[in-house]
Amino acid sequence: MPAVEFRLAHESEQDEAGGKRKVLAEIGAVAFDSQARLMAGAKLGVQAKFQGFLAAKSKRSQRLVLHVTNIEFLEGAGDASTP
Repeated sequence: MPAVEFRLAHESEQDEAGGKRKVLAEIGAVAFDSQARLMAGAKLGVQAKFQGFLAAKSKRSQRLVLHVTNIEFLEGAGDASTP
């Protein structure tokens, strides 16, 4: 079964305690089968929506990662290399 490990970067502004908070985060992720094939063909920096669940990376590693079950690439969103 195809598998790919990658990192996701998130940037947004959220409401918290009556104010705005800038959120910057990065998390490890893993995808299998058809989702792994999609990620293997994706350009670095492409914007997408990811769905999945948080769980340990494996039975031997308790490091928390996002296990991706669905990827939706955003049309017209460009990528990180686009000015």
